[in-house]
Amino acid sequence: MKRGQAMILRRLTANLKSQNWTAVAIDFLIVVIGVFVGIQASNWNQARISRADTQRLLMRIEPEIDQIISFAANTRDYYATSRRFAETAFVGWRGDPKVSDNDFVIAAYQASQIHGLGQSQSWAAVFGADQLRNVDDDRLRIPLARLMAFDVNNLNSNAVASRYREDVRMVIPDSVQQAIRRTCGDRLMAGDTTQLMLPRRCPLRLNPATAKQVAADLRAHPELARELRVHLAGVASFLNSLMQYEGEARIVRERLADLNR
Repeated sequence: MKRGQAMILRRLTANLKSQNWTAVAIDFLIVVIGVFVGIQASNWNQARISRADTQRLLMRIEPEIDQIISFAANTRDYYATSRRFAETAFVGWRGDPKVSDNDFVIAAYQASQIHGLGQSQSWAAVFGADQLRNVDDDRLRIPLARLMAFDVNNLNSNAVASRYREDVRMVIPDSVQQAIRRTCGDRLMAGDTTQLMLPRRCPLRLNPATAKQVAADLRAHPELARELRVHLAGVASFLNSLMQYEGEARIVRERLADLNR
């Protein structure tokens, strides 16, 4: 190719000297077309390489998308459990004898337990906007863009770190809190060190005198029941954001599956 271009340039120079303008125009046009075709071929090859890289990265983010879906399912279960403890605590604050002092104290603490997204969307930073532009399928690119841009700060545990969580732990003695955490605090999911679960029941039996005193202390602060209602509203907002996040992840997962068929 280079040898051919050199020959054309020599011929172009000779034609210029002889003022053969028709031949000059033809040779010049050949040079321009050759350069244009070369650039286009280079661009096409680079685009092909970029699309191949994007395809490989799409396959690599599949486990990350699956992790989002798994996180959503586990977190919903976590907060369903803490909600049940909250309902028991409300009964305890009303002084209903159906809930013992022991169960009231444990429920008041467990209702304050929170769980959130422990890491940022590192996969989104790795994939990047440049790779996103190489995704030809709108049915994948658009939901993937929404998922990458999702504000995961709304899913951080700080989003549900309410006043109730802080205040109820100032009333319950540290020794009691430690006992609850040891027996029925957060546990890692089997086979997944990134996910937490909250045991649905707590078999802990506190010293009766201790349970009676702590329960009385909790009932002496009826504002905690009001704070718990606010806490539950915050959890509901958190779960709504989680539902949206999971929904986008599921759409992306389905589109990725379509690519593999």
